[in-house]
Amino acid sequence: MSAISIGQAAVLGVVEGVTEFLPVSSTGHLKITEGLMNIPVDDTSVVGFTAVIQVGAIAAVLLYFFKDIVRIVSAWGRGLVDKNERHHHDYKFAWWVVYATIPIVVVGLAAKKLVEGPLGSLWVVAASLIVGSGVMWAADQMGRHKRGEEDTTFKDAMLVGSAQILALLFPGFSRSGATMSTALVLDLDRVAATRLSFFLGIPALTGAGLYELKDAVGAGVGAVPLAVGTAVSFVVAYASIAWLLKFVAKHSFNAFVIYRVVIGVTLLGLLATGVLNA
Repeated sequence: MSAISIGQAAVLGVVEGVTEFLPVSSTGHLKITEGLMNIPVDDTSVVGFTAVIQVGAIAAVLLYFFKDIVRIVSAWGRGLVDKNERHHHDYKFAWWVVYATIPIVVVGLAAKKLVEGPLGSLWVVAASLIVGSGVMWAADQMGRHKRGEEDTTFKDAMLVGSAQILALLFPGFSRSGATMSTALVLDLDRVAATRLSFFLGIPALTGAGLYELKDAVGAGVGAVPLAVGTAVSFVVAYASIAWLLKFVAKHSFNAFVIYRVVIGVTLLGLLATGVLNA
């Protein structure tokens, strides 16, 4: 039997789609949901499953930002064959995304066992949710929100890309939360910070999903649950992306900060009372 049923896969797909790009930690929410459904969060196939269904959310990003991606990739292609095209921001940005992905790849491969082991504990998730909330609140207060997407630099991309390591090592911190917070500290406005987080997440999350595919299928998750979870995450993530970009254009991140603290404290309570197993 599959380690995850079709119904459980659908539920996890919804959770992944809603939370992947919101700064609330998709990994944290997935682990909590798995715990509530008595799915072993540290099982190799389960860890692989959660990484694979992220591809559905990434596919939603690719579709939502299709025109932007085509523009950037086209500029990159022109720049490869014509040095006169290399001064365009889109050409440079394409390379920045590549360079900014290297740190998370290196750390991800080096710390794989640690991430899937001790750092995968729900105690770590709870603490990371709360600590990450403080970081996000401080970043939103410190940032001057004066720079747009066209003002991003290589330094911005590298710092924001490297911030993904925090979410890798401390599930619950949130990849989106870490990257957006870093971008805000660098004085990018909220929309630019959010869009940069999206673009930098594409190669990192896609690579993680493809890398974990063999573990998810080979270790006990059926192809059908994988397909269902991925498809559901795609549909839900597309709606989540559209909502988030509209939200951050007019609101601060305070609502997410409060939500994260509530979830973190609630999780601590569930763990302390034995309702959930770490």
